[in-house]
Amino acid sequence: MAVSEGIILGMGNPLLDLSSAVDEAFLEKYGLKANDAILAEEKHKPMYEDMEKTYNKIEYIPGGATQNSIKVVQWLLKVPNATTFMGCVGNHDHFGKILEEKAHAIGVNTRYQYDNKEPTGTCGVLITGDSRSLCANLAAANNFNESHLDNHENWAFIEKAKFYYIAGFFLTVSPPSLLRVAKHACEQNKLLAFNLSAPFLCQFFKEPMMEAIPYVDLLFCNETEAATFAEQQDFGTTDLKEIGLKMCDLPKKNTQRKRMVVITHGAEPTLIFSDGKLTEYPINVMDKNKIVDTNGAGDAFVGGFLSQLVQSKSIEECVRCGNYAATTIIQRSGCTFPEQPDYA
Repeated sequence: MAVSEGIILGMGNPLLDLSSAVDEAFLEKYGLKANDAILAEEKHKPMYEDMEKTYNKIEYIPGGATQNSIKVVQWLLKVPNATTFMGCVGNHDHFGKILEEKAHAIGVNTRYQYDNKEPTGTCGVLITGDSRSLCANLAAANNFNESHLDNHENWAFIEKAKFYYIAGFFLTVSPPSLLRVAKHACEQNKLLAFNLSAPFLCQFFKEPMMEAIPYVDLLFCNETEAATFAEQQDFGTTDLKEIGLKMCDLPKKNTQRKRMVVITHGAEPTLIFSDGKLTEYPINVMDKNKIVDTNGAGDAFVGGFLSQLVQSKSIEECVRCGNYAATTIIQRSGCTFPEQPDYA
């Protein structure tokens, strides 16, 4: 399939990552720990502007799980505006403008919803030596709502897309928006990809997740998420190979497409379940000394996989490109990549 403008659309929680080396006193000032990942409390909210005032070598990186994957798809496809991304940011505030500029520079067409009450979501990536402390303030990202899809210009991008990708984190924000896009995909026989994203979503957002699953054509997860999902759904097994097959067999609305399930498993082979069969794809294990930052590796894998899928490449090629993207990203700080991919 030829890659056209707007071929794939992502919907999720956009964050601007502010990455900088800091001293331990800065961590102590905001009660943060090295190698920790937390959601910002009220005491952390002044931290992001404080980082800008205190440190002059801040790297600004468009972030958030879905936006990360869409960035990687765009990087690999190299067709301007092949990707569209929707999410909610502050109303043209300082960090929102940076986020938009950075996403556009990569080639992603952003169709943000602008919120007047909350600032653009941010994630502080505070580096002390080999340690990274992550502190995310979702802010406006929490406020996306279905009214954004009522706008005919925005809905036109939904209609133009042939593929959709939504990470599970969006279940905490706007399940009605997710379902609206999912139903459109089903009615038009387009492909919807979804990611379980985190074990807590399988536990505490089980109801909206199971409303969405019947519309999902391609389901991504890692081994921990798969195990939690199986437990919550009473699959009665901890065997990943059985879990994947049971996921495939869950009820499905669009009978014209059979569901595919992709389970990544660290350095173990990637498991692909489709049509009642399991295929294992070994990965190239990387020298640990080359690993800089594993944050974003899963998002990158999804982006690499989808970049080949939208071109109708084989599943083997999709997995190979997913591994290439993940390997590239973990050798760098944050979900970033070289200007040009060298994927052949």
